[in-house]
Amino acid sequence: MPAPVHTPLLFPSHSPEALLAFQFSSWYPRFSAHSIKSTVIRPLSPAFREYLDSDGVFVPEGAEDVPTESTLSDDEDAADEDESTDEPARFAFPELDARIREAVADYGAVFPKLNFSSPRDAAWMLPASSPLKCMSPADVYLLLKSSDFVQHDLDPELVFDGCDPAPTPESSTAYELELVLRKWYPVDRARELRCFVRQENLIGISQRDPNYYDFWNERETQAKVINAVTTFWENHIKGKWEQTQGDYTFDFLLTRDLSRGHIVDFNPYLPRTDPLLFTYEELHDLLLARTGSAPDAEVGARVPELRVVDSPSHPAASRNAPAHQHNMVPIEALAMSSGRDVQEFASMWQDEIRKTMEGEDSDDDGDET
Repeated sequence: MPAPVHTPLLFPSHSPEALLAFQFSSWYPRFSAHSIKSTVIRPLSPAFREYLDSDGVFVPEGAEDVPTESTLSDDEDAADEDESTDEPARFAFPELDARIREAVADYGAVFPKLNFSSPRDAAWMLPASSPLKCMSPADVYLLLKSSDFVQHDLDPELVFDGCDPAPTPESSTAYELELVLRKWYPVDRARELRCFVRQENLIGISQRDPNYYDFWNERETQAKVINAVTTFWENHIKGKWEQTQGDYTFDFLLTRDLSRGHIVDFNPYLPRTDPLLFTYEELHDLLLARTGSAPDAEVGARVPELRVVDSPSHPAASRNAPAHQHNMVPIEALAMSSGRDVQEFASMWQDEIRKTMEGEDSDDDGDET
């Protein structure tokens, strides 16, 4: 009598210990030879966590490479001090500033992330020609402070959400916030991929950038990329990361000739990780076909499926929509928000809108005369 076939669940279980294997400082030493040069600073102080979690977008004192000069007179400064009765919290991290400047000197420029998350949603804060390129501590802090993504890493409850078994107080205590400074260089987003691995089977590869590129429609190119990713995975990742129990995703950047590449990041195989051009149900079907759990499993299913944006009308295509546009605010609003609570900022923003409208009305009246 044949043994019963075990059907894998849609998502694997991740213990708190397995989840911590995905923080940068855990996986990078193992795979540093195949990834981007990086510097890890940990643990970060409770004050730095408080700074990232505070209201407003502002940089700590001393973070600017060029000191700012006040345009107010001494009398005006004194008057402001007299009127201010509830000053916002002030932060300064001179030791961290020095570490960041050291990394910038070593790498030429850096882009930051925390344990798991990078501030990609705040890339618009810096020049569009060099997204995420940081040349000073102020640049690093500005990206992190403006990002919604990195908020995930500040709260242990969010970090360990969905773990099985549930985290213990010891697990939360073992989690330490870290700052990662990676060597910055221009990245062609057309060559970025996300790869999905279940039970140590490479089952799917997805284009990361949701834009249409002609070269992805060439069959020879697709076959070349599948071979490049599979060969890299088999030689450098497969079976070398037992803490994950063979369930993970990894982001991969191809070389210009599409024959090789390097690891950008790892993520847990959980709903929090975007499946991009797949759904997790579709990935589950690919896993069943690979492991023989599906009745129609074929030998050809051993090749991972590659999905790309195959036409400008593809549902995922977003050529005219800025990435993470939900997180963008006018620069004037950013400047006004510093050190203010929500109610105070809202009042000032409405006053600014009113003044602008009154100015436009005055201009219109002047044009009529």
